[in-house]
Amino acid sequence: EGIEELARLDAAARGLNGAGADRARELRELTDAAMSGRVPLEEVYARRLALVAPRRNEVATLGRRYIEQAVPQARETFGALRDLGKELVIVSGGLRLAVTAFGQWLGVPDRNVHAVAAWFDASGTLTHIDARSPLIRSGGKREVVAGWPARRTAFVGDGMTDAETLGAADTFICFAGVVHRPEVAARASAVVTTPGLGGILPLICTADELDRLRRDSRWRVLVEPARG
Repeated sequence: EGIEELARLDAAARGLNGAGADRARELRELTDAAMSGRVPLEEVYARRLALVAPRRNEVATLGRRYIEQAVPQARETFGALRDLGKELVIVSGGLRLAVTAFGQWLGVPDRNVHAVAAWFDASGTLTHIDARSPLIRSGGKREVVAGWPARRTAFVGDGMTDAETLGAADTFICFAGVVHRPEVAARASAVVTTPGLGGILPLICTADELDRLRRDSRWRVLVEPARG
């Protein structure tokens, strides 16, 4: 989770040890409560951000960490879907500076990245975020998806705010390859447990599209395990 990584970066920069560990533990507990749907996101979003108070350079570093720690096959899966003519969009409650850096690496244009804008002063200190963004509250991702032009949409995620998109999106796929949250999986149209993101492809591609991917050496490894 981005907020936890920001806490680690800040603790390292300030030489914190025990206090940094306590703060990281509190952040994990708050994040898990929100991601599992036990607590509304809006109750923890500002609190988590206040605990960390990230600086601009730390948010920029977070964008690089997203890339370094990406789920296996993430970039390749995005490439395969783009090759099939799918429109790819990122909807995240993360800070936009970091999320757009990750999106660029995945080949997603900035206009297709929905995240939370943040502003910093000349010294790099966070001054404020976009308090009007729907992505800092429960139901916000659903609101974003509902505002898109009518089209068949699959939403992939692992948290309750992702699961809330079902209805605005035609299908919600729970990707449990990193963490499995039973509350989220119970609301999903389908659950993917493969460690690599390629496991979503059989759920969102037609048989003809999967065959096209199998015949392309760039993408074959993503779909061959799904062959019956």
